[in-house]
Amino acid sequence: MFNSLNILLVGVGGQGTILMSKIISAVFLNAGLDVKMAEIHGMSQRGGSVSTQIRVSKQIFSPVIETGTADIIVAFEKSEALRWLHYLKKEGSLIVNDHAIQPFTVSLGISSYPDDVMDTYRRAIHSLHTLNASSVAAKLGNAKTMNLVLLGAFVRYLRLEAMDWKGVIESTVPSHLVSINLKAFEAGYAINPMSK
Repeated sequence: MFNSLNILLVGVGGQGTILMSKIISAVFLNAGLDVKMAEIHGMSQRGGSVSTQIRVSKQIFSPVIETGTADIIVAFEKSEALRWLHYLKKEGSLIVNDHAIQPFTVSLGISSYPDDVMDTYRRAIHSLHTLNASSVAAKLGNAKTMNLVLLGAFVRYLRLEAMDWKGVIESTVPSHLVSINLKAFEAGYAINPMSK
């Protein structure tokens, strides 16, 4: 499968980055691999930046991903990856939720939202996968499952379907939300991983 994997999840508060990181970590732990995870919440309660670093291998000593060593970044909001691109290795991959959330600084007129962010990714990233996970989740009837749509895309992109994702989802999310979360995971997995 791989010798090691450095995964960086980035988004804003309330998007479910922490839940996705817990599911990913549990799946790899259940597969007998060593996993270290570090969360940075920032002002997550107010829609601030949130990131999670996950390192997977046979033996991991530190949860911290060094600059230029992330194998993959999953961006829950399309501009959030800009903050973290310097962590991505040259041949690394970026999965982006093509959805914008205007920061409060934009609402106040202090800053502006980058108009060409997707073009920046297309020019700079070796392997780019974009999808509107927010729209997919909304069509399923629960916009909060956007993180599971991204998880499904992540699993297909890295060809990790042999691992027990559904079992871990079932044991991690509240029982009354298992069905919709599994549907979101399956919808994300069904998206062509090579689309741009």
